[in-house]
Amino acid sequence: MQKPNKLHSILILLALVVSMVAIASSNQQLDVPLNQAIVYSGGETPNLRMYDPATTYGSGDKRAFSGLVAFDPHLNLTPDLAEQWDVSADGMTYTFHLRANAKFHDGRAVTAQDVIYSWERAASPQMQSDTALTYLGDIIGAEEMASGQADHIRGLKALDELTLQVTIDAPKPYFLLKLTYPTAFVVDKKNVESGEDWVRRPNGTGPYRLSKWKSNEYMLYEANQDFYLGAPSIPYVVVKLYAGDDVRLFETKEVDVAGVGLYDVDRMLDPTEPLHTQLISGVDLCTDYVVFDVTKPPFDDINVRKAFTMAYDRQRYIDVVLRGQSLPAIGIYPPGLPGFNYALKGLPFDPNQARQLLKQSKYGSAENLPPIVYTNGGIGSYVSADVAAMINMWEENLGVKIIIENIEYNYYYEQIYSGNHGQIISGGWCADYPDPENFADVLFHSKSGQNHGHYSNPKLDTLLESARVEQDVTQRIAMYQQAEQIIVDDAPVMFTTHGLSFQLVQPYVKGYVFTPIDVPIERYMWLEGK
Repeated sequence: MQKPNKLHSILILLALVVSMVAIASSNQQLDVPLNQAIVYSGGETPNLRMYDPATTYGSGDKRAFSGLVAFDPHLNLTPDLAEQWDVSADGMTYTFHLRANAKFHDGRAVTAQDVIYSWERAASPQMQSDTALTYLGDIIGAEEMASGQADHIRGLKALDELTLQVTIDAPKPYFLLKLTYPTAFVVDKKNVESGEDWVRRPNGTGPYRLSKWKSNEYMLYEANQDFYLGAPSIPYVVVKLYAGDDVRLFETKEVDVAGVGLYDVDRMLDPTEPLHTQLISGVDLCTDYVVFDVTKPPFDDINVRKAFTMAYDRQRYIDVVLRGQSLPAIGIYPPGLPGFNYALKGLPFDPNQARQLLKQSKYGSAENLPPIVYTNGGIGSYVSADVAAMINMWEENLGVKIIIENIEYNYYYEQIYSGNHGQIISGGWCADYPDPENFADVLFHSKSGQNHGHYSNPKLDTLLESARVEQDVTQRIAMYQQAEQIIVDDAPVMFTTHGLSFQLVQPYVKGYVFTPIDVPIERYMWLEGK
């Protein structure tokens, strides 16, 4: 999924908090016993497409919605709406058997036709989903439907009310993993067609029902007592909207789980800090980078792309801007992902060689470069510390000038997918499933919708297409590592960091597990002595 821009999210959150009344008193408005609720803080967006499983760029609402399969907290693929499935000998036909007790929140039984409706809706031209083909495009006929050449996906067939047959275009080991993404979640046709704001009152199939959403105050979820895998142990989930600083809310026990921001990490890592024992940390399966649009001068020249990459000091950026709380990224795969390669040959920080590469380019010097626009998600003319540091390094080491263009955060990715951006784009990607295909193929194949820089290398495309169907795990990993080296050498993006995650969890919250991929964690948790 597209990696959220955390610095800009925090900036927007703070700006809104300043203009709003604190909602500490909203506990009374909630009218639920908070000792039976797990409470978080969060935000919201006016862009309702971000809440629709078919069009979201993120991990979706896995409390209210669900799909055929899911990940457990240890990232094991588990049956969800589908009780079991069979795979044909050629690896191209999947037959899913839905649970007889699977129901929507209103009590209606889930059928195979509901799955077909949901997937065809996501792939329909009317939805204009930027992600549907990324996750459903392996199904025969999905591309034809998305392009308007067909009104159904011919690779989908309901054999009966509870049996769904899915035929894909080739045997692909990662196909089931893709079905954990929100695009494959099941939605209710009547609910969806009830109005534009249906996502504010979804009739989902997930472990929790969104019972109340009061903008700028809170979202309240109630346990789905008829959930097909058993009712969750925690009766309520509360998300306080724009309530203030996470750590402060945690200290006053207004929230039960809190993210630790950059400027609080050192304090929480100190063993003498009282909250230190409640800190859980891990390495995200995420990679930050900036994208060079290779169709726009000057980044149509590989020497310019390499020059910009080699003029960037990752370690200095991590030490100064991120206070040491990230890992340097020289390639696309984050540590912990199958395919991560310790022997990868990255492009080193080398200002002298960077200047030489700029001279060797067809532009000859910094003075001959066209105006360069850096597109970022932000507010007004504000320049965040991460972008300022990056641009300062380029100006200092290459003598270039960069123009910064901010796009309003809530609509940033819609504009990027539409092509409304400069030559450099802020980017980042977090794993949707633990497979290198989700990074190399999704981001860098020439026909991928997520390839925002329009990078194209026929050799890479051929390699990635072969890796898609390679059944030998060792050979497949080797192919993805070879693909990563090609990407690094061509420098269509400049890799920056792999993120670290820090969470505070109250001691009465049991069963919490750090997961680098978002899972419906609350249904695996319970409260003890809150």
